[in-house]
Amino acid sequence: RFISKIEEVLNDWKLIGISSGKPLEKGAYTTGAWEEKSDEISFADFRFSVTHHYLVQEPGDRDGREEGVEDALPLPMQDLLCMNNDFPPRAHCLVRWYGLREFVVIAPAANNDAVLSESKCNLLLSSVSIALGNTGCQVPLFVQIHQKWRRMYVGECQGPGVRTDFEMVHLRKAPSQYTHLSGLLDVFKSKIGCPLTPLPPVSMAIRLTYVLQDWQQYFWPQQPPDIDALVGGEVGGLEFGKLPFGACEDPISELHLATTWPHLTEGIVVDNDVYSDLDPIQAPQWSVRVRKADNPQCLLGDFLNEFFKLCRRKESTDEILGRSAFEEDGKEVADISHALSKLTEPAPVPIHKLSVTNMVHSAKKKIRKHRGVDESPLNNEVLNTILLFLFPDAADKLAEGFESRASAPAGSNPPPENEDYNLFSQFKSAPSDSLTYKLALCLCMINFYHGGVKGVAHLWQEFVLEMRYRWENNYLIPGLANGPPDLRCCLLHQKLQMLNCCIERKKARDEGKRGNVSDRSPSGSSGDTGRGADHSGDNLKETDKEVGKSWESWSDSEEEFFECLSDAEDLKGNGQENGKKGAAKEGSKDPVNLKPEGRLHPHGKLTLLHPGEPLYIPITQEPAPMTEDLLEEQSEVLAKLGTSAEGAHLRARMQSACLLSDMESFKAANPGCCLEDFVRWYSPRDYIEEEVVDEKGNVVIKGELSARMKIPSNMWVEAWETAKPVPARRQKRLFDDTREAEKVLHYLAVQKPADLARHLLPCIIHAAVLKVKEEEVREDISSVKKIIKQIISHSSKVLRFPNPEDKKLEEIIAQIMSVEAIIARARSLKAKFGVEKCENEEEKEDLQRFVNCLLEQPEVSVLGAGRGPAGSVIHKLFVNAQRISAMPPFDEELRRSGSSDERRFNAGSVSDFPPPTGREIILRTTVPSPAPYSKALPQRMYSVLTKEDFRLAGAFSADTTFF
Repeated sequence: RFISKIEEVLNDWKLIGISSGKPLEKGAYTTGAWEEKSDEISFADFRFSVTHHYLVQEPGDRDGREEGVEDALPLPMQDLLCMNNDFPPRAHCLVRWYGLREFVVIAPAANNDAVLSESKCNLLLSSVSIALGNTGCQVPLFVQIHQKWRRMYVGECQGPGVRTDFEMVHLRKAPSQYTHLSGLLDVFKSKIGCPLTPLPPVSMAIRLTYVLQDWQQYFWPQQPPDIDALVGGEVGGLEFGKLPFGACEDPISELHLATTWPHLTEGIVVDNDVYSDLDPIQAPQWSVRVRKADNPQCLLGDFLNEFFKLCRRKESTDEILGRSAFEEDGKEVADISHALSKLTEPAPVPIHKLSVTNMVHSAKKKIRKHRGVDESPLNNEVLNTILLFLFPDAADKLAEGFESRASAPAGSNPPPENEDYNLFSQFKSAPSDSLTYKLALCLCMINFYHGGVKGVAHLWQEFVLEMRYRWENNYLIPGLANGPPDLRCCLLHQKLQMLNCCIERKKARDEGKRGNVSDRSPSGSSGDTGRGADHSGDNLKETDKEVGKSWESWSDSEEEFFECLSDAEDLKGNGQENGKKGAAKEGSKDPVNLKPEGRLHPHGKLTLLHPGEPLYIPITQEPAPMTEDLLEEQSEVLAKLGTSAEGAHLRARMQSACLLSDMESFKAANPGCCLEDFVRWYSPRDYIEEEVVDEKGNVVIKGELSARMKIPSNMWVEAWETAKPVPARRQKRLFDDTREAEKVLHYLAVQKPADLARHLLPCIIHAAVLKVKEEEVREDISSVKKIIKQIISHSSKVLRFPNPEDKKLEEIIAQIMSVEAIIARARSLKAKFGVEKCENEEEKEDLQRFVNCLLEQPEVSVLGAGRGPAGSVIHKLFVNAQRISAMPPFDEELRRSGSSDERRFNAGSVSDFPPPTGREIILRTTVPSPAPYSKALPQRMYSVLTKEDFRLAGAFSADTTFF
């Protein structure tokens, strides 16, 4: 059954019949693509996996069956003698040992199973042999025996009247007579047992590998940053706002030099236990590979990983910094902690009724006093440096008072328009000159160097206090673009922009009031002022509260609204009387006596339909800015209202708040207007004009509302009827900046360090990508350019969605780390091969090319072997390493020269090269076997000798017809 299963698999894979093909080109095993397919079969209840490994070839090669070459040798036997692909740098071990282009391996399916007994092994081999005979398959079949790690295989290949047996020896230590060429030749000859007297010459390929491990003459160029030297915003050469880059250890651990004699004939070289001709300098071919350190510690990668770990922390800022700051006796302190908890918890009491400011500031002093200088996670110097970096305008505060500075718009410098800058919209991070981006970098730096999560919590606490201070004192936040929140940025950035909008509105309002207090005499502080004082937040100054009744009607921060930017001029002139009269007559229905209020300028073309006066464009309220979470909330609320008539009506009312406000402004600016006037200005497409002929025969233009405006109980008509003529400055605010600002401040205060890290991770990834790009430009490695493109497209897919999966984020960080490691390796190799120091331009280019190849290819051949520019550098490296290692005390020297191999190399003065770490020898010949009159067939033996491993892999062919 087992045999028939093997045959079935071979039939399925179409491995039956003659295998033919051309001899392979040089290096085809490295550049070509290898593929494999697998299946499972079982012997009784023991499962085997069958795998077919093959080099992908052009279809023309496989079908080129030469006619009349019936007795041609099977392709695998031809491959045994082919010298073009002797030591492939990357290939299956059987390819390296036997030079095959395709073969099938039968191995135990479970990892820990092994075929250990000889009888089982023989049973498998005979099954394989029968299966090959039955099917006429010419592909070699191997059976894996012993434990997997030993890579022991026995196998067979059959052709018409010929058979090759593959055998193997694997020992831990090489017997001394087989450590050199002459001993191996003896084994090979005795194994062939050739009956001819002058034996056909044996051809040999020899490769010796030398390993260079200590680069002691090259200290590793990257100095770890000195953390204590924090002077003038520098952390040991690392400024805040810049990510570090580079490896802390040498990312290249070893250099392997392979010296190869690809084609020697027996008798040309002598290599025995006393003398060897094989001098690496004389070898005709040199090739080099470098062993990269596994995951070298790199600064940028460490920064990213540490910051990413923050995302998994559970504690809140309070838990991290400890409540101990407030554990003092006395009522005053209880009061403070109460105020602070009011700040950080959703409180049933509306927060703006508390006068928080002075409490917070005294709390801040208390925290500092109590925590003590040493306990504070961030020392004052670091903290001040960071705060100055984040808020450069704070330095001007001291110099010239705030007035002049605060009036300059925040973030007024135009953003640079290049693709790197605009990465933020792909990553949903923040522009690279914004406060959010700088904050992310500072938190990342602090997390790594200055007290980890505690430092982060401390800085965040200071940041939130600074935000509150700016809100209460009308100072705009620097480093944010003007205008409503930019929905392309991360939510935290939008929140800060929202706070800036609030500060701008409040500032304008306060300035408007301050400008007018002097104009009017306070008309007593009785009456309604109580209401104003009660509702206004702690932002109203005492003087403002004593303003008279007419003021109160629009200074009330809860109920009314005053748009200062547009109305400030209006107030200076006649706005003041208008205000009084308008307020008095608001109730009356008589439109004739209404004075127009809140006009911006005449429309120019349009006139009112009935009185025929010019139509004025009113001053309207700006629609409320929204962050994405508010938009989502709003759409959820609207969706929940359902599809019932009542729900639809409510939804319409909610959505028409802005429309109603504009209608009221329009009515105030144009007394006696009608809905048609408003529609002509607000939505011209809904007013249809057509030429008609009236009774007198004149052509006149007649206009009417569109069909959708005429639907009964239409929202526009309803809104128009309920709208009173109220100018924008006396309307209820569409955007309640006090409430919105408190919401933002509360949102900021309750962020845990983990939430913060999640918000800012896109900024950090954005910064890391920019850093990697900047470093790559200096090195110019084409493979890195490709990877960076992949990182950008991968990140923009992952970061676009809220709460991306940790696994995907880890992948992005791993990709960035791999690029950093490649660049670090490039720098390490450049330093070692002295690319920069090279005087000759041509040589410099050669070396640069060589270094780039080393990074991207598994093995690079050295032009000119030991005499080319790269070869001479490598020779020097080995000589220097040898000099350093050749200085042990004398008695140790005696003890060291143990094996004959080392004795040979230590015989003379110090050799330029250490004893080879690996010796590989391939012996080949074609002899008739087993009898003198048999067909001449290929024989091959590969041997490899390393420190703890000795292997012989032989392929010996015999004639099965004439024996």
